[in-house]
Amino acid sequence: MPTTQNETKQKGPFAGVVKVVKVLDAALHTVEKFILSWAMIMIAFLTAGNVISRELTGVSWFFSAELSRLALIVASFIGISYAARKGRHISMSAFFDMAPKKPKKFLAIFNPLLTATILFVVAYYAALYTIDVYESGRTTAALRFPFWLMVVAIPIGCFLGGLQYLRNMWMNIKHKEVYLAQDKKDYTEQL
Repeated sequence: MPTTQNETKQKGPFAGVVKVVKVLDAALHTVEKFILSWAMIMIAFLTAGNVISRELTGVSWFFSAELSRLALIVASFIGISYAARKGRHISMSAFFDMAPKKPKKFLAIFNPLLTATILFVVAYYAALYTIDVYESGRTTAALRFPFWLMVVAIPIGCFLGGLQYLRNMWMNIKHKEVYLAQDKKDYTEQL
């Protein structure tokens, strides 16, 4: 069925790009959930299992601390992106919540931009650090695991978090309402 001129205008020249970005974003969201879920399960299993092993046998698992540290780093830094996506990041919002509409809208655009900028700078320096660790050939003590694989989540998480904050900023530029995340409007607007 042929499309009308009006339908073509609504889709625009970037309709295909937007569709691809949405598919990639949905895939990234699924990967983030998977990684975070397994990191949390791993932390709980290693911590509880190590305590039980130590109490029952008097011997700790030699690998528990390293794998727990890996899972904690991954959960913390990949969690930046997930929290920004869902609008569940830690914020000091007393002034934001009390602000009138115009200053609140300005802050809803400025704060994510500033946060994204900081995260991109941290991602850059973390990437340099990760490259330095990779080139040094450093490994963990117990498992001899390449240490760069432990810290690579830092630049990735900060970069993805920066992208999410830019999206949050865009949502506030694009829409009249104040958004805390892509699908989360400011709850104080409804009061």
